[in-house]
Amino acid sequence: MQIICCIFVLDDSAPVLLSDDCNPWIQLGKAPALRFLIGCTGRARKSTALRMSMNRQSKNNSEGRNQKALQALRRKLPGRVSVDDESCFAASLDNMRLSFMPDAVVKVQAAEEVGAVLKLANKYTVPVTARGAGSSATGSTVPLRGGWVLDVSALNQIQINTVSRMVTVGPGAVTAEIQAQVEAVGLFYPPDPSSKKYSTIGGNIACNAGGLRCVKYGVTRDYVLGLEGFYADGSPFKLGLALKKYVSGLNLRDLMIGSEGTLGVITSATLKLLLKPEKRWTGMFAFKSEAAALKSVVALFDAGLNPSILEFLDRQSVTCAERYTGKTIFAECPRASILLIELDGYPAEVRAQRKQLLKFMQDRAQAQREAGTEAQAEALWQVRRTCSQSMFSIADTKLNEDVVVPIQKQAELIRYTIALKKEISLATPTFGHAGDGNLHVHIMYNRSNPDDALKAKAGIKKLMQKVVDLGGVITGEHGVGLAKAPFMEIQHSKAEIAAMLAVKTALDPKGILNPGKIFEPFEVWDHEPVKVTLPWDHR
Repeated sequence: MQIICCIFVLDDSAPVLLSDDCNPWIQLGKAPALRFLIGCTGRARKSTALRMSMNRQSKNNSEGRNQKALQALRRKLPGRVSVDDESCFAASLDNMRLSFMPDAVVKVQAAEEVGAVLKLANKYTVPVTARGAGSSATGSTVPLRGGWVLDVSALNQIQINTVSRMVTVGPGAVTAEIQAQVEAVGLFYPPDPSSKKYSTIGGNIACNAGGLRCVKYGVTRDYVLGLEGFYADGSPFKLGLALKKYVSGLNLRDLMIGSEGTLGVITSATLKLLLKPEKRWTGMFAFKSEAAALKSVVALFDAGLNPSILEFLDRQSVTCAERYTGKTIFAECPRASILLIELDGYPAEVRAQRKQLLKFMQDRAQAQREAGTEAQAEALWQVRRTCSQSMFSIADTKLNEDVVVPIQKQAELIRYTIALKKEISLATPTFGHAGDGNLHVHIMYNRSNPDDALKAKAGIKKLMQKVVDLGGVITGEHGVGLAKAPFMEIQHSKAEIAAMLAVKTALDPKGILNPGKIFEPFEVWDHEPVKVTLPWDHR
């Protein structure tokens, strides 16, 4: 039998179809950009012309179905559905600035409306991407397959229970606002991603966000007690309760955390709170090399010190920050690598830890700064906050990979990034959370230079393989989204990925929730980001 391969560009919602001698055209799945029809000739085969006619009909049917779905959505939520270009563009991208236009944006104002939207989407097989602030760093919130963007930012309630030390919040509540309200009553919600002033708690839960305080207090997952929301078909779920002890059936709550909106949409979360620390102390220490700084991190924990924050900046990052601010951080030891350390707790505890830390650093650090006031502490932390933006003084594009390795392997990873810099002839500034092994490695290049782009792409793949070889993981707190999807096969076995996909299929059989994320390789470096100013760019 003669084999003929035919390729047709179809609508985004069209399935990929395959024929063989025994079966009619059967659905295999969906592809992100082009749709492929593969067929073979023979007595029972339809002609190419007929197949093309069928494809046109399929497209027309799909468009008709989408229009019916949109009409039904507007009837269900009148005045809340936007299809204009401005609204759709604003919801088409996140902090990666890769734009994929949705068909509509629906802004819900009550939890039950989420269920209603999902019921319609499931009925008509419309892709749905849930969204809060849209501050994802990995493309987790872009509507890759179009469809509907489900804007949950209005679900921003914050209800504090001071007796049980819990807070129940809507997914649209801004993380910093949650922290401010609970601290006003003497309580404390520790997870503090750098985006906390604008990121929403729903996004934090979806990506299992971390932040600076993880070294002492843990990540978002460690504080989620209960979740409420809806599955893909619109049926409600309640996973966990407002209880500190809960054992009943399989732990589906933790399965939802970090799933990036692919398994369900969260409408409420109950979070555990701690007592607010009474005192904080901040210090900055300079080291002659990256290895010296990171070896001190290991020794610091061996000595019994317990910092709440422990941040690392390599010499490339320090140089970028100095150029950006026009200020020399440590004039007495130029080109130093830096550790930023915060202690917190009861006053006596902080005083004792500070004394021990300064003694510990006496023979290790070349220079040090202490913050005597909140303003001085803020000045020290400003160095860390400027790192990311300052790197654009090197080149116009960066591949930012938040990887995690065992604390004892951080020095080896940094040695590798320095060697990689020489190998690919591109800057690789690195900073991050040295207290938990979560480092942010950046490969800087100019997008207009094709050779640099190829070097950056090759460098990232080598970096990810090295991270896994060191016993690490390809993402620590930014999620997988689009950016990390190409590396899932490096991190996980085929059996592990198959198990994840089985869970996805069980909870979302039609594949409508945030499709195209996590499991389908998407090479972000091949896509041009749009030039746009986002609400948080000035912060």
